[in-house]
Amino acid sequence: MSPARDQVPEFDEGTPGETAEVSGRVVLAKSEITRALRRIAHEILEANKGAQDLVLLGIPTRGAPLARRLAASLHDVEGVEVPVGTLDITMYRDDLRSQPVRQMERMEVPEGGVDGKVVVLVDDVLYSGRTVRAALDTLADLGRTRAVRLAVLVDRGHRELPIRADYVGKNLPTAKSERVSVRLAEVDGTDQVVISGTEGDR
Repeated sequence: MSPARDQVPEFDEGTPGETAEVSGRVVLAKSEITRALRRIAHEILEANKGAQDLVLLGIPTRGAPLARRLAASLHDVEGVEVPVGTLDITMYRDDLRSQPVRQMERMEVPEGGVDGKVVVLVDDVLYSGRTVRAALDTLADLGRTRAVRLAVLVDRGHRELPIRADYVGKNLPTAKSERVSVRLAEVDGTDQVVISGTEGDR
């Protein structure tokens, strides 16, 4: 399993593609993740008064499959195909000076772009807020949205920037010394959110 993006206080982004087992307390199982996404879908539709002009953009790595799942839930409820894409935030990260060598992520902007759209950014864990800030900077270069919202599966607190999620699957109060690991079938072969203790304060 990748180290959760909340492992590094300077930035929320995790390392993709690592799927080793994670020990700890399971705080969300597969069924609970599914229910959380369905609830978020209903909340988005209620706030937006339907699916008109919605675009979902997932923040890699695990925000991308979450965005696709969320789009499927929106379709189940509303019967409408909501455009889904992914954002490559690599060049907008504020830790590039300390970690300059990074693999570029995949960028997929839905046909029709983001101009005049209500864009919902989707991520797995909200921690310091720096990943979201980078996503907002990336989005600003793609066009002028009508509005931007944020949906996250887990909000673990400890914000370093004034950023708040509009839609949250689970608020999970944590210590900075704890690690929150989101595992998704598309990346890790299973669905669960695990919280575990680590040595020291990251």
